[in-house]
Amino acid sequence: MSRLEYFLKRLLLMIPTFLGITMVCFALCQFVPGGPVEQRLARIRMGMAEQGGRPEASLRAEDIQAIRAYYGFDKPAPVRYWEWLVKNRLGVTAQSYKYPNRTVWELIVERLPVSLIFGITGFLLSYLICIPLGIVKALRNNTAFDVASSVLVFVGYAIPPYALGMILKTTLCGTVEGWPDLFPHGGFTSDGFESLTLWGKSLDIARHMVLPVFCYMIGHFAFLTMLMKHSLLEEVAQDYVRTARAKGCSRWRTIWVHVLRNSLIPIATGLGGALTLMFAGSVLIENVFEIPGMGRLSLECLVSRDYTVFMGILSITSLLTLLGNLLSDFCYVLIDPRIDFAR
Repeated sequence: MSRLEYFLKRLLLMIPTFLGITMVCFALCQFVPGGPVEQRLARIRMGMAEQGGRPEASLRAEDIQAIRAYYGFDKPAPVRYWEWLVKNRLGVTAQSYKYPNRTVWELIVERLPVSLIFGITGFLLSYLICIPLGIVKALRNNTAFDVASSVLVFVGYAIPPYALGMILKTTLCGTVEGWPDLFPHGGFTSDGFESLTLWGKSLDIARHMVLPVFCYMIGHFAFLTMLMKHSLLEEVAQDYVRTARAKGCSRWRTIWVHVLRNSLIPIATGLGGALTLMFAGSVLIENVFEIPGMGRLSLECLVSRDYTVFMGILSITSLLTLLGNLLSDFCYVLIDPRIDFAR
């Protein structure tokens, strides 16, 4: 089987995998209490109680059935799933329960640019810093620099990103009297953003991004750095390195021409997951810094039981995850053409 056949097979396998993921999650949504029908009935009963009526006696079975029909819960679950899959185009054209007259796609398009900016910036900075740092640590293994940088990296890794975000927000955003006010409290832009010049808008967004991006990076920093270091050390110990040195190849040429490329193969594993992170954002970090991104939208929909938006985000996230796994395999082949998944 050729590589082309392998990747085509993987693409075809994505279809049943995607259907299995969405079927399970769709079924679970049907059994979670507090859905849109229950919320609507609760509001009606509360209004009747405030008027001195008897909600149980006033709500007829026909009224309840009409509410269920309005939200589409009068149909069997397989029929609803088929309508979600085909008629609503993976749920993106469905109407939101929480936001009236807004489709799932409109909400996603509104929040997606913010998550993309944070996700791409954090992803690029993580790789641009962690890979060189891991290389330097491997070349200076067991030195004072290696030990000191390892301590700093693992201290940062031990602190949960959302906890670090709360600490930074408390100490650097002027929320406590006497502490410096260096960065905005939250959000993505400041008041009066539209009246700023292009340079002023860029600086304003950059100031809002510093702390969230730093918290976003800290969770991946230790893993990428140590993975790069140990991958490079493992490659340096291989026989082909000793053979290259024995033939007169310099140490630096051996590392940069032969060793580095092979040591990047484990790093390519995380490239596929970057697609999902860029789209989905970080729920906790966006919530701490009040960033109107995809992560916060997902949390709001889960809390309010807005199943349509949740399923729409889930469908796109699942597709990106599956495509990301395929992208990781493709990156393996680009880095090392000797890799053959077909065998």
